Amino acid sequence: MRIIAGRFRRRKLLTNPGNTTRPIIDRAKVILFDRIRDRLPGARIADLFSGTGTLGLEALSRGAQSVVFAERDHRAHELLRQNVAMLGAEAETLCWRVDLARCSFLPKGDFAWTPYDVIFFDPPYASAEAIHPGDTWYRCLQQLARPHLSVPGALLVLRVGKFSEPKLPPTWQQIEVHEIASMRIILAERVDTHDTALDDSLSESESDHTSDPSAFPDEATSEIDSGDAPG
Repeated sequence: MRIIAGRFRRRKLLTNPGNTTRPIIDRAKVILFDRIRDRLPGARIADLFSGTGTLGLEALSRGAQSVVFAERDHRAHELLRQNVAMLGAEAETLCWRVDLARCSFLPKGDFAWTPYDVIFFDPPYASAEAIHPGDTWYRCLQQLARPHLSVPGALLVLRVGKFSEPKLPPTWQQIEVHEIASMRIILAERVDTHDTALDDSLSESESDHTSDPSAFPDEATSEIDSGDAPG
């Protein structure tokens, strides 16, 4: 796996063997970044379900200001940190080991990394097929549309299986779909519309979606910053 363009062009990245992560193939990455390249200079990025950082590091190479990587798998997270270190990108990135079903998407309550301009959202294919109102990932997408987490017009990049048809919250308007090999890449923009389910669903689960490691003893030792807040 390698970085295709930008200041880290042709640099190789470590990848996680096995099936715990799903690195994006080069052909799909070329198509995706050709479509979103104008969004990247100066952008704050969230790379959620980041694996070893393929998408976020490509965005950083192409001019993004900062990247928050979020990944639960221990081995993938360690390889991610090694990739960041190999590129010397610690000051521009934060590597966060966290359960995305149980977090606020605000790492350690640090607003220096938000609001996000571009969000890569790449859940396991099996669970992505079930994205619908009331589903865990649907609620996460609702939460990511909150003003302190994403800017108006923020870009969501959702990767799902080829035959998946996820239902997005009204706060995310689908603008493009690309089918490549076994995947679909859905591009959506955050729109200023009131999602009537948003306030109720999030207020009920606010205590469940937190970045405070003390709330989850199992994760308390796994939230690791790989750099200071961006300047």
